[in-house]
Amino acid sequence: MSMKKVAIIMGSDSDLPVVEKAASVLEDYGVPFEMHVYSAHRTPNEAKEFASSARGNGFGAIIAAAGKAAHLAGAIAASTTLPVIGLPIKSSTLSGMDALFSTVQMPSGIPVGTVALDGAENAALLSVQILAVNDETLAEKLDKAREQMRKKILEKDKAVSERFNR
Repeated sequence: MSMKKVAIIMGSDSDLPVVEKAASVLEDYGVPFEMHVYSAHRTPNEAKEFASSARGNGFGAIIAAAGKAAHLAGAIAASTTLPVIGLPIKSSTLSGMDALFSTVQMPSGIPVGTVALDGAENAALLSVQILAVNDETLAEKLDKAREQMRKKILEKDKAVSERFNR
C-alpha cells in the first residue's frame, strides 16, 4: 500500500510564502503532496471537484489555507470526509482575526481542524500525524523529531542554568 498524499490548497498565490513552510515539512518527512490554488469564492466548482475526488485520488488529508474571509477550509470540508486542516493566513486586514474566525467557526457536522494564524508547520505536522496512524515509519519519524526537540530544549536549559544559576 502506497503512502497517502496530502493536498495543500490555498485561496490565493499570495498565501504561498506561508504555505511553502508546510511543503517543506512534508518534504522533510517524505510525504507526497500536491499544491493547488482554488478559491472558495472565485473557483467554487473547481474547489468542490477537487475535494469530492480527493479520497479517490489517493489523498489522506487536506490543508486549506486562506486569508480574509477564509471560507476555503469549510468549502473543502463540505465536499469530503477526509480530515481538513484549516490554515488561517494573517493579512493586513483585521490582523488575520477574520480568517481565524472564518476557519474555526464551523457548523456541527462539518469539522475543520484549525491551526494558528500562519501555522503552516503545525498544519503539515498534523497531516503527518494523521497519516502516521496507519504508517509506522512516519510514526517513528515523528517520535525521533520530538526527541530531538526535547534534547534541544534541555541543551538551552543547561546553558541558561549555567549562566544564571550559580
